[in-house]
Amino acid sequence: MAAIQIEEFEVLTSEEAMPYLRLVTAQNTPQSFRTGVPLAVRREARELRRKRRIRLYAGLVLAGALVILLMPGAAFGGVTGTGLSTDIASSAELASGMVYVVQPGDTLSSISKMVNPVSPQKARTVLVAQLGSSVVIAGEHILIP
Repeated sequence: MAAIQIEEFEVLTSEEAMPYLRLVTAQNTPQSFRTGVPLAVRREARELRRKRRIRLYAGLVLAGALVILLMPGAAFGGVTGTGLSTDIASSAELASGMVYVVQPGDTLSSISKMVNPVSPQKARTVLVAQLGSSVVIAGEHILIP
C-alpha cells in the first residue's frame, strides 16, 4: 500500500524549495488506534455470559417442568380436597373453589353428593370439618373444598 504525502516549507527561496510529492510506503505493523480491554478478554467475557445465560434458561425450564409435575391433574392422577379425581370433579356440578348457596331442602349429604358423586362420604367429612357443623341453613354460602 502506498500513500502520497505533501511536504511544505515555510521559506520559499528558490524553485528547489517548492513543495513536492513524495511516495511513502506502508509500515509493516499496522497502527492500533484501539484502547481498552483486549479482544481476547472481551471474547472470554462474552462466552462466559453466554454459558451463564444457557444455564439460567435450563434452570428455568427445569423449574417450570417441576411445577407442572407437582400440580394435581387428571393426567398425573391428582385428586381434589374431597377425594374426587380431577377428571371426574371437572364434570361434577360443584367443583373445588366454587361458592354454593344452600337452597331450602338441601342437606349436607345432598350437597356432598353434588360435590363428589362417586364417594359422597369423603366430601361430607371435609364439608363438616370446614363448616364445623353437620347442619346447613338455607341461604348459607359454602366454599366447596
